[in-house]
Amino acid sequence: MNIKRSILLRVRLAFLAVVIFVLAVIYRMVDIQVVNGDKWRDLAAQYSLDYKKIKATRGSIYADGNDLLATSLPFYKLAFDPLLVDNETFTSNIDSLSLLLSKHFGDRSSAEYKKKISEARQSRKRYVVLNSKSVNYTEKQEMSEWPIFRLGQMRGGVIFQKEDRRHKPFRSLAERTIGYLNEDNVGVGVERSFNHYLSGKDGEGLFQKVAGGNWKPVNASSDVRPVDGYDVHTTIDINLQDVAQNALLRALSKYEASYGTVVLMEVSTGEIKAISNLERTASGRYAESYNFAVAENNDPGSTFKLASMLALLEADKIDLQDSIDTGEGWAEFSDRTMRDHKNGGYGKITIEDVFVKSSNVGTALLVDEHFGSNPQEYIDIIKGTGFGKSLNFQLMGEGEPFIKDVDHPTWSDVSLPWMSVGYETQLTPLQTLTLYNAVANDGKMIQPILVKSINRADQKVERFESEVINKRIASKETIAQLKQMLEQVVERGTAKNIKNSYYKIAGKTGTAQKLIGGRYRTQRYYASFAGYFPAEEPLYSCIVVIDDPKGWNRFGGDVSAPVFKEIADMIYAQNLELHDEFETDYVANSGKFPVIRAGRLDELNELCNLLGISNYSGEEDAEWVRSSVSNNAIIWKENHEGSSLVPNVQGMTLRDAIYILENIGLKVSVSGHGRVKSQSVRPGVRITEGRSIKIVLG
Repeated sequence: MNIKRSILLRVRLAFLAVVIFVLAVIYRMVDIQVVNGDKWRDLAAQYSLDYKKIKATRGSIYADGNDLLATSLPFYKLAFDPLLVDNETFTSNIDSLSLLLSKHFGDRSSAEYKKKISEARQSRKRYVVLNSKSVNYTEKQEMSEWPIFRLGQMRGGVIFQKEDRRHKPFRSLAERTIGYLNEDNVGVGVERSFNHYLSGKDGEGLFQKVAGGNWKPVNASSDVRPVDGYDVHTTIDINLQDVAQNALLRALSKYEASYGTVVLMEVSTGEIKAISNLERTASGRYAESYNFAVAENNDPGSTFKLASMLALLEADKIDLQDSIDTGEGWAEFSDRTMRDHKNGGYGKITIEDVFVKSSNVGTALLVDEHFGSNPQEYIDIIKGTGFGKSLNFQLMGEGEPFIKDVDHPTWSDVSLPWMSVGYETQLTPLQTLTLYNAVANDGKMIQPILVKSINRADQKVERFESEVINKRIASKETIAQLKQMLEQVVERGTAKNIKNSYYKIAGKTGTAQKLIGGRYRTQRYYASFAGYFPAEEPLYSCIVVIDDPKGWNRFGGDVSAPVFKEIADMIYAQNLELHDEFETDYVANSGKFPVIRAGRLDELNELCNLLGISNYSGEEDAEWVRSSVSNNAIIWKENHEGSSLVPNVQGMTLRDAIYILENIGLKVSVSGHGRVKSQSVRPGVRITEGRSIKIVLG
């Protein structure tokens, strides 16, 4: 009986224990899930694992010649897992590490760093960001040799988390063309248009979430490495870009203009060698904020007259030597009056001079007379060249060209004459330049390009070349006549102020009244110049646009053409292939005389007297002279007048050559030994202060 009671008691106790256990489990579950649910979930999340994206390194953007325009530089966030370090290593090195951290970042004392790290170790934190400032690659390499850190991540606990930053070595140069891309994939320029090449393919890695909500890389074998982006190689010539941008900036500042743009293109290839867009900011400075060359549509003004003349010539309507009476500079078309910019007009002039002098009245009268009964013929000839169609340019955001047809809702009785002189049309500077480049290219119209290849290191993955828009925009005869007129504009027309004796420029000025609030404003202008050079064998075409210049002289010939010439002068001076052979006067004489070529007159006279060589000078007041031989004597001719032109230093000693060149503001580089054998900038070229010149000795 007692045994039965004992067994029954044990069963009851066991059952009670089970009930208590179950109740305890239920209580614990309620406590975890309801009462303290958030707390326990946070603790669990601290040690959770998840796969996170590992950003690929973005590709670089290069100029022609492999100068870096934009690249991604690695920076690192410095973090630390103090629990991975053994006690002996930690104790013996924490002071040294804290001191180095304090010296490097300079934001807290070594004692404060020691306290921060020690407290993290005591509270068993697995991830501590040591400083909010990132470190560069060189600093990372140095830190990797610091106490504790030198043991690496697994034993030393150091964590370098990489983050790339975009860097532009040339800063504002071609800034808008290079562009940008933000984290939301919103951007402009090459960065946006070629993002699918530049971005690469992101990888995936295992991360552990640690206290503070941070994610610590685990570096597991299952990580998928990112594939870095391709490099984009552009056609930009960094030296020409610098020349174009600075020339434009000087003009904009001088005329306090709203904005300006320059595009320089290689005639035969369509490669854009320089493109600059500068806009006046609220502070009065100029910055690249919008790509006016590619995206901004405007009435082009008189640069459109090239298309009008092409249509007249192609339709066999005119002979350039025929005459037309432009009257007193005004003509009525329906209810509107067309005027020339010259008061009193040009009277009776040749058709060639209508273009050369940029007569609005003459152009409009010619187009109205020959196409007035069939305006669509005029439009079809122009559009048939490819002009007025989208270029499908490589950068996103090209402005949509607009040359209206007769069935357009806005067509009126005055549309034809006003279109003939560049109004009631909408074109970008790049689209206008494409027509001028086609004339320079003997009638072959090609698509401008800015990016020429996609590379993986030195391997070309994809190549780009200009597409041919039209193999021949007009007959050979028409192209020859257009070239003749473009040359005459500079020789004796509206751009004669940029004529020079070293090479020929061909081009056309343009001055369009600005359309503001639906009305054309007579004192607000869109000034431009488009053309090419050298005129005989064109290598480069270029357009310069300056919007809303201030002051008295606000026409394209006064404002934009000089910028064109400054760029052309620089290219001419830098490119010796454009120069004719040196005249014999520039070459040192040969003969049996000692090597006396050029220098200071007093020193050379003294030298000749010591050697018993007959010499005389008809330039008694000259300081610097050059030798020539007459029978058995040396004759001295004046060599350097301290003018604004580059002197001839061939045959001089290095000392004399450097003295002359540096005193006139040139930067001199030297190679070889002996006297000056050659110079990189031809004598007679106009001096630009700060310009480089290389002299070769031999």
